[in-house]
Amino acid sequence: MSSDNEKNIVWQDFGGLRDARLVEEVDARRRVETLEGSAAYIEADRDIDFLNSPEARGPRLQLDYQKAELLLQEHRLTDAIVVFGSTRLREPRIALENLQRAQAAASAAPEDDALRHGVIIAQKLVDKSHYYTVAHDFGALVGAACDYAEARRLTIVTGGGPGIMEAANRGAYDAGAPTIGLNIALLHDQQPNAYITPGLCFRFHYFAIRKLHFLLRARALVAFPGGYGTLDELFETLTLVQTRVIAPLPIILVGESYWRQAINFDFLVSEGVIDAQDRRLFSYAETADEIWRMITHWQAVLEQPLD
Repeated sequence: MSSDNEKNIVWQDFGGLRDARLVEEVDARRRVETLEGSAAYIEADRDIDFLNSPEARGPRLQLDYQKAELLLQEHRLTDAIVVFGSTRLREPRIALENLQRAQAAASAAPEDDALRHGVIIAQKLVDKSHYYTVAHDFGALVGAACDYAEARRLTIVTGGGPGIMEAANRGAYDAGAPTIGLNIALLHDQQPNAYITPGLCFRFHYFAIRKLHFLLRARALVAFPGGYGTLDELFETLTLVQTRVIAPLPIILVGESYWRQAINFDFLVSEGVIDAQDRRLFSYAETADEIWRMITHWQAVLEQPLD
């Protein structure tokens, strides 16, 4: 074999080897890319699918609690008056405007039963709109009661939404006091009201953690007329006090006529499903001054001043 032929064979062998190595390198790079692109390779704290999985619910619960807790500690907010109430109880001016719109719509379609019913509901909300004013005035009383520059202790806490929650936050805001809103992620998210202190408006994923934060710092609970959410929060607090899981605290239901129709506590006593003493776990009030007097009297008796 000539030397030229031998060289050609060598070069062919080398070229084939080189091509094989290139193929192997390309294949290796593709395998690495596949590995790096897999869900398993994502760092746990950056893996959204993993963090949202049922198996990661424990860490999510902890994070839902811890973020708000650390920020509240940072702001030295140790005591709260919690205000619950309906999102639908708007300030009187807005309630009246809603009624007028409902009346106009019903007049334009007098045969529409749903629109006629809407007028009835709008009128009822006008009749209860004074509770917005009561909640605002109460928030202002609480906001003006403490020297926040020195202590930063007693703070109005609400669910952060509209209606009664807005009113209480707004009253504290108008008094120049910090005010907290504990909002919740819902299917149709509610925006926070505009009167919460920046940095003190929290958005929770879990109702349970949100309710935990309502009560961790609560020195009193004030419940205005409301629906399922208000009832849920009220009854959880009553249950925790009744069972001595938490220490007794003032629980004040604003609007006795509403609450006596909404919940027949005397019937529960008469049926033997709660004790007569359980009926004394709460009180009724009508005005902001009356609410505040009840709370301050309670704390004075216990020698635990609020400011």
